[in-house]
Amino acid sequence: MSKGIRQFHRWTSIAFTLSVVIVTVVVVAQEEPAVWITLTPLLPLGLLLVTGLYMFVLPYVRRRRRAALEG
Repeated sequence: MSKGIRQFHRWTSIAFTLSVVIVTVVVVAQEEPAVWITLTPLLPLGLLLVTGLYMFVLPYVRRRRRAALEG
C-alpha cells in the first residue's frame, strides 16, 4: 500500500506542477483573469498534503509497531 501511495503522490505532484504552469501561462495571456483560476490547484494540493503527511508519519508508526512487538 505504501508503494501505491508514493506513486500516487509522485504523479499527483507532476500533474499539479504542470497544471499550475499551464494555468499561469493562460492567465498571463488574458486581460482580465477569472476568479476560479485561483481555486484550480486546491484539489491536487489537498491530495498532495494527505499523501505527503502519510509518508511523513509512516516511519514513526513502523518504529512504534516494531518496538511494541519486541517489548
